[in-house]
Amino acid sequence: MYYHDKRLQYPVRVEKPDPLFARQLQQAIGGIEGEIRVCLQYFFQAWGARAPNNKYRDLLLNTATEEMGHVEMLATAVALNLEDAPLSAQEEGAADKVVGAVMGGESTRQVLEGMMQRHLLSTGLTAFPANSDGVPFDCSHIYASGNIAADMCCNVAAEATGRTLAVRLFNSTSDPGMRDMLHFMIARDTMHQQQWLAVIEEIGGTAALPIPNSFDQRQEHQRFSYFMMGTSRDGTPPPEGRFSTGPSMDGRGEFYAGHFEPLGEEPVLGPARPLSGAQSEQINSKALAAECP
Repeated sequence: MYYHDKRLQYPVRVEKPDPLFARQLQQAIGGIEGEIRVCLQYFFQAWGARAPNNKYRDLLLNTATEEMGHVEMLATAVALNLEDAPLSAQEEGAADKVVGAVMGGESTRQVLEGMMQRHLLSTGLTAFPANSDGVPFDCSHIYASGNIAADMCCNVAAEATGRTLAVRLFNSTSDPGMRDMLHFMIARDTMHQQQWLAVIEEIGGTAALPIPNSFDQRQEHQRFSYFMMGTSRDGTPPPEGRFSTGPSMDGRGEFYAGHFEPLGEEPVLGPARPLSGAQSEQINSKALAAECP
């Protein structure tokens, strides 16, 4: 069960409405780095969590609910940035504040061309669940594997890319209200990175590698388990680094590096099946072989 409080999680104010920035904010709502993504990712990880202790489920639910509040804040910010957006190329008067204060003298037509047209045509100057190009959010970047360590690694990556986007948005605006809101959201991204890393440490850190650690490593080809594979055509060895020499991160092996030669053969598939829609020569393998030099 979820409860709603009409108050925003953090104040959202816009001093100089900017329809172009409203478009940029859409990436933080429905982009692959955005808040809908992490909100749903944490919810589905929580709803499917299987563990003797429910504390990680509770942590995920708390953070997912917080992220829902971030979507609400961003949607409000989009709407406020569209307050004075022109509704037509002829509406010069209504757009004066935007054109004069934000666009540096650009025409209303230029404002319309730069803003998200769906804000005008589909939503009545409000936000919608899509990225800055208008591509709807489709959940294809929501990762909930059922493995707590794997999910925490995904969550660190999600918060890292989300914080990167928030910093870029911060650098894209001079509006004091928007910068204040982003100050808060960037701080929360910092915390979320830290909390997921703390969970990883709590469940064993590098000692819990590889993921999943429940698989018996004796069943894998262990001579390849810590091999840094060089694949250059001329036999150049792979780059040297922490990843190519010394103890492995899990402490169970030693990194080593070298050029890798293919161990398999060139694949040769059988003839096409008669009802597959292939050419007769593909189906009749003898005829095809006779034509080949």
